[in-house]
Amino acid sequence: MEQIARTSKQIGTAIRRCRRAARLSQAQLGAKTNLRQATVSALEHGEPGTELRTLTDVMTALGLEMVVRERSKAPAAIEDLF
Repeated sequence: MEQIARTSKQIGTAIRRCRRAARLSQAQLGAKTNLRQATVSALEHGEPGTELRTLTDVMTALGLEMVVRERSKAPAAIEDLF
């Protein structure tokens, strides 16, 4: 499942969706990544101060990868189309 995330909160939400799809609790994911359940929760809530390594460890455990690309443009207003 592909998801676009532009904020830490959106990244956390995407991680939560993938964790739930894998039928893992936060504690189970924490055990797979040597992280505390509270750390997984903080990541999923987009809290500041989460280390990049924490994100990559969780992504690896969930079989995810990150793609960095130019931000897509906002859709034009309907008035601009005519």
